[in-house]
Amino acid sequence: MSPEAIVVGVLAAVAVFFVVVGATSRRASPVNLLDARLAVYEAPEGAQTLDQIELSRPFSERVLRPFFDRIGRRVAALQPRDRAQKLQVMIDLAGRPMGINAASLVAIQLVLAVVLALACLGLAVLLHLSPLLGLVFGAVFGYIGPQYLLKRTVSARQKEITLALPNSLDLLCISVEAGLGFDAALTRVVEKFDNALSREFAFVLNEIRLGRPRQEALEELGKRSGVQELNAFIQALVQSDQLGVGIARVLRIQSDELRRRRRQKAEAKAQQASLKMLFPMVGCIFPTLFVILLGPAAVHLLFHVN
Repeated sequence: MSPEAIVVGVLAAVAVFFVVVGATSRRASPVNLLDARLAVYEAPEGAQTLDQIELSRPFSERVLRPFFDRIGRRVAALQPRDRAQKLQVMIDLAGRPMGINAASLVAIQLVLAVVLALACLGLAVLLHLSPLLGLVFGAVFGYIGPQYLLKRTVSARQKEITLALPNSLDLLCISVEAGLGFDAALTRVVEKFDNALSREFAFVLNEIRLGRPRQEALEELGKRSGVQELNAFIQALVQSDQLGVGIARVLRIQSDELRRRRRQKAEAKAQQASLKMLFPMVGCIFPTLFVILLGPAAVHLLFHVN
């Protein structure tokens, strides 16, 4: 057999081998590829379906919140836009409790007013009082009650931020002086403390990671908090960033200034303590002293005269 025939035979055998392998792989690959793709989307063992996930949520998120949202949207369409904006600003100052918005707050007010009005009406009928008075009292109390609680929440949150600000500034200053960047120092504050201010700093960091400029995120924090000291601190940070001043120096100055202001406020309240104590003393303590000191003399004079 000539060498040419041997080469042709080998090439033919190799060609037949690749044809057979290719045909086999074409028949088997669609099934394997389909199985692989289905395995990616296959639910793991113990995974929940969409219905199970929906039912596992709290009752307030599944039923109550959509109900209040629908009512709130319909009522908000009938109200002036300025009122809705004022309510939303107050909700932002309160830290968006339970994730409500202006429409949800209005819906809660209306539903609570109706429920309390009916409850007070039934109570007034049972106690033989004026039904109209009970109805009006329940409606008014149910309508203004949520706003009053929201204002209390705003005051408590602003006080919490004011009390937490000096320690947070000290930690920021120490972290920046140790060589950390401002964002890393904010991360240290978020990890160290758990209060309203640290949660706001965490929200700012998330906005920065999503691409929002740092100055805009900080300025929005100052407006959202409603605390004058925090807003002044943020404005100083923004100006130092614009002018190229060292941030560590600004943090040190702001920390010292904030503690000086707190000391002045404490001294002012201490000076007002004597005046505030005067009214309880005149109304409660002095009458008791008069009874103890002058009571026996008054009894002796009464019996002596008789």
